[in-house]
Amino acid sequence: MKQKIEQLLTSNAGFSTLALRIPVGIIFMAHGSQKLFVWFGGYGLAGTGQFFESIGLAPGVAMAFLAGSAEFFGGLFIILGLLTRPSALVLAFTMLIAIVSVHLPNGLFMSNGGYEFGLALLAASVSLMLSGGGKVAVDNWLATRLSAQK
Repeated sequence: MKQKIEQLLTSNAGFSTLALRIPVGIIFMAHGSQKLFVWFGGYGLAGTGQFFESIGLAPGVAMAFLAGSAEFFGGLFIILGLLTRPSALVLAFTMLIAIVSVHLPNGLFMSNGGYEFGLALLAASVSLMLSGGGKVAVDNWLATRLSAQK
């Protein structure tokens, strides 16, 4: 079990993932806070839940809570490099649902409500899921601690 956890946390990605983790984490946190806390012009759980219900994602408030929590806390964890791979997996799944449920019928371009932004966040999430947090990450510190206990 300890070996599996160490594999999950270990990353050979170096410093480059930090340049991806910070902006992607900020974007996810901002979008999650719109859903959860009505920040940055968001509609909160009630408004987002109502929208989710209108597109068939029911129960809307529960789905808004799940999406908002995944985005806010997943974004925070991505910034910290804490449980990077599992967080990125959850965020990739969240983006896949957003693309298919909301944006795909509108085409590629954002100007028409399309999926290009969601696709970019999906790609970033998959990249972090595959690479891990890198050298400057809580995951790396935890993996070092675990391997020192052998």
